[in-house]
Amino acid sequence: MENLEQIKTLFGDVAEKAALEVKDIIKEHGSKKIGEVTIAQIYQGMRGITGLVSETSLLDAQHGISFRGYSIDQLKEHLPTFKPNGEPKPEGLFYLMLLNQLPTSSDASIITNHWQRRSHVPNYVFDTIDALPIKTHPMTMFVVGVMALQSESKFALQYSKGMGKKEYWGYTYDDTMDLIARLPRVAAHIYRRKYKNDVHIQPDGLLDWSGNFAHMLGYDDESFHELMRLYLTIHADHEGGNVSAHTTHLVGSALSDPYLSYAAGMNGLAGPLHGLANQEVVKWIFEMNDELKSENPTKEQIAKYVEKTLEEGKVVPGYGHAVLRKTDPRFTAQMEFAKKYLPNDTFVNIVWKIYEVVPPILSTKGKIKNPWPNVDAHSGSLLLHYGLNEFEFYTVLFAVSRALGVLSSLCWDRALGLSIERPKSVTTNLIKKWLKGEEVSIWD
Repeated sequence: MENLEQIKTLFGDVAEKAALEVKDIIKEHGSKKIGEVTIAQIYQGMRGITGLVSETSLLDAQHGISFRGYSIDQLKEHLPTFKPNGEPKPEGLFYLMLLNQLPTSSDASIITNHWQRRSHVPNYVFDTIDALPIKTHPMTMFVVGVMALQSESKFALQYSKGMGKKEYWGYTYDDTMDLIARLPRVAAHIYRRKYKNDVHIQPDGLLDWSGNFAHMLGYDDESFHELMRLYLTIHADHEGGNVSAHTTHLVGSALSDPYLSYAAGMNGLAGPLHGLANQEVVKWIFEMNDELKSENPTKEQIAKYVEKTLEEGKVVPGYGHAVLRKTDPRFTAQMEFAKKYLPNDTFVNIVWKIYEVVPPILSTKGKIKNPWPNVDAHSGSLLLHYGLNEFEFYTVLFAVSRALGVLSSLCWDRALGLSIERPKSVTTNLIKKWLKGEEVSIWD
């Protein structure tokens, strides 16, 4: 018989052992250095500084993202699916990130059942969203919805009553499960309200988390459900230093509850340098087609347009990555999906032509470290194929997915007893004094 507390109990056991291990590491090796911090790193977004612990995933320049040591290809091979030979279920990935062990189909189904039972969204949340002007950006609506849900926080309620530090992770876990369960309903409400004349679709309790989300959006094509399973899996996490993950961790370090922490992270995701890229890719391709007066340009035409884009001092959206130095495995996973389900789609084929054209061109530019595509270079074209052409909503899809990673990581933050984040900042004047060799005690 299914034990609804099983996952929570397992996490408690695993986390307790890990917390003791981290405590011993800090006690014995806390004063040792990992790398050196440069002035450039201080000024340029702390790029490359090792200063965070994120247990759920790791990003490698040559191998891409791995979740608990498993690559995208391995996830597709080992994670449970909704149907035979289908795409991996995000429930399985969440289980893996939380417990550091591959789930069985039964394990993933337990997560699905958890989320189904926790998915009720109070009407006042919908009323709060509906009070916003219809022109409001969907990400703003989404974060407002999450903030409205915050009154449901078990962590905040218990903290106000008083609880010990060892209890933090349990209430963080409960909030995490409740919030993830409710996000598809909130997101679908926003989509139907803003783009589908406020006509809503009730959830289907027979579907998994991704399939039900697709259903509530209004897409009952099974291949679109499969796309959502893949999309919500591969966008779930990207180690701890990206803006949305780091912000969630930072705000959570102040013991803000998971609703507040996640909302803060999603405000970061909404920034054009983070979650907007797939929208920018689609826009750039449409602009290229308009200028070339062709809906199916040749590779030679694309190459000329790419050169023109670069000569104008612009970037080719979807290409390059802060860490990766090869084709993003998430791009490859989406390409494989497209070859399976929509190989003749004109827009998708343009994406493939761009993939052939852009890297050789960028490789000739001296300052381009990574000429290869990232995940955003392909995702918009897949959504577009199924008629989801409301580009502003793409970041909301990203946000629903990213909840899996940032919230499972937040559970680990509380289980490990990580401290409030408070890096030291310095002034430019202090840096100049240090460069002149003047005695500066702050550097000691």
